[in-house]
Amino acid sequence: MTTHGPVLPTWSCGGCDLPWPCPTRRRELRAEYADAPVSLALYLGGYLVQAAEDMPWAPAGALHRRFIGWTRQPLAVQQRSTATVPAEPGRNGRHQAG
Repeated sequence: MTTHGPVLPTWSCGGCDLPWPCPTRRRELRAEYADAPVSLALYLGGYLVQAAEDMPWAPAGALHRRFIGWTRQPLAVQQRSTATVPAEPGRNGRHQAG
């Protein structure tokens, strides 16, 4: 059993006090769901809904990246990332069909 579980309603990690899921818990979950990435996303989606209810002030995009967005990243990219959620690129940086 991991010590890196969520502390509610702040959604911090009980093991390291970083935002949950922390890097350690992400590694554990990735290993546990190695053969079932869709199940991992569904599992974390349930936590996303709970977190959105506990933190209505948090931007939906930031919560999505925190709880689900990292599941589609290759492991090497995930290991280089920090505990903070990176900013989303601005509209001007996106390619628009014209």
